[in-house]
Amino acid sequence: MTNEVLKVMADNEIAVFGHVGTLSGWQTARVGGYRRCGKTAAEAMAVYRKAYEYQENGMVGMTIEMTSREVTNAIAKKLRIPVIEVAAGGVADGSEMVIFDLLGFLPSEAMAKHSKAYAQCMNEIVKGCMGFDKEVKEALYPAEEHGWGMDERELDKFLNEIENA
Repeated sequence: MTNEVLKVMADNEIAVFGHVGTLSGWQTARVGGYRRCGKTAAEAMAVYRKAYEYQENGMVGMTIEMTSREVTNAIAKKLRIPVIEVAAGGVADGSEMVIFDLLGFLPSEAMAKHSKAYAQCMNEIVKGCMGFDKEVKEALYPAEEHGWGMDERELDKFLNEIENA
């Protein structure tokens, strides 16, 4: 998104929450995977300048991903908008993690280094999806108790009207 588009959106009261630092999740494949950002002063200033431009053009908050604690601290302190960190640490206003990582959807060897699984939910999720699929195919779900009927007089009126539509 360009700053011009961001400005138009902000001027039209469309809240935009952005992202600076490394590319996130699925986007990293375009640049060879997760990479730390802001390792040099010049790189760190480039992250800051982008964040500052976003702020000045109307962004209401942003995520900063995979910068050092020091870079995260300096940028979060300098900006007026909320800064949420991913694998950046520091004094950001909050922290986030991709739900697939947080809930352990991937095997540990496939997770990014900065991720941490707080639960191992994948087996239960697969079990739930398979149960749902089986009941739908066997016409057990949805059952009568999972829905409701229409008043018969109103249903008759509706069916007559739709027939003549």
